[in-house]
Amino acid sequence: MDQTVSVFPKNKFQEVRVGIREFKSNDLVDIRIWTMTQKADQMVPTAKGVTINVHLLPQLLKALADTEKILKENKMLEL
Repeated sequence: MDQTVSVFPKNKFQEVRVGIREFKSNDLVDIRIWTMTQKADQMVPTAKGVTINVHLLPQLLKALADTEKILKENKMLEL
């Protein structure tokens, strides 16, 4: 499977893409920064990102939920 699930802007020239990929028969979750090239009007992936096995997704989600909770407790993120 090779599917982009979500895309959101990081800044004026970059975006974050979250997708499901397959590499060497492994199913992966890929979170990557894509940037606009100077030579062409298209986005290309950068080396900045993280790719994890789909079996690790529950641990990543828990880590993000814990981070969100701390940010809200410290009023760094709206409730």
